[in-house]
Amino acid sequence: MKKYRVGIIGCTGMVGQRFATILDGHPWFTVTALAASANSAGKSYREAVGSRWAMKKAIPEALKDLPVYDAEKDIETIVSQVDFVFCAVNMKKEDIKALEETYARHECPVVSNNSAHRSTPDVPMIIPELNPEHAEVIEFQKKRLGTTRGFIAVKPNCSIQSYAPALSPLRKFGLEKVLA
Repeated sequence: MKKYRVGIIGCTGMVGQRFATILDGHPWFTVTALAASANSAGKSYREAVGSRWAMKKAIPEALKDLPVYDAEKDIETIVSQVDFVFCAVNMKKEDIKALEETYARHECPVVSNNSAHRSTPDVPMIIPELNPEHAEVIEFQKKRLGTTRGFIAVKPNCSIQSYAPALSPLRKFGLEKVLA
């Protein structure tokens, strides 16, 4: 089975740290690039995170000494090292949209944890077990962006991804309303 080379954009924040621990030793993915703000650029991941490491599990050994790139200025370097990126930056929504679209325009698929594109009509919000057909809209997004490979897909917010899988099987019984 092919292992995909992935990057974590926003690697020093809480969600980026969570990505680092989840991807550590994953059978499908190898983290090959890390990126954050200009303040962290040029440091090793261990130095960039420093005392702000918030996970119970230690910084993954495979990532400790990886260099952290500037998420905005080093895009070409980052995309040359990955098959796609996971994005978890902490920026203004318009800045996130611009950054993610720049990665996509550099022919790098973006799987975003951010909410910025959740209402963009041609960006699918996917829970793979429930709505994989939503990925079909990516072809329209690629036309808009002028890409052949680059695109953006987002995950739903935490509460939706928590209860939608449990409710999905109930749809066949005519479920119409849910109070959550």
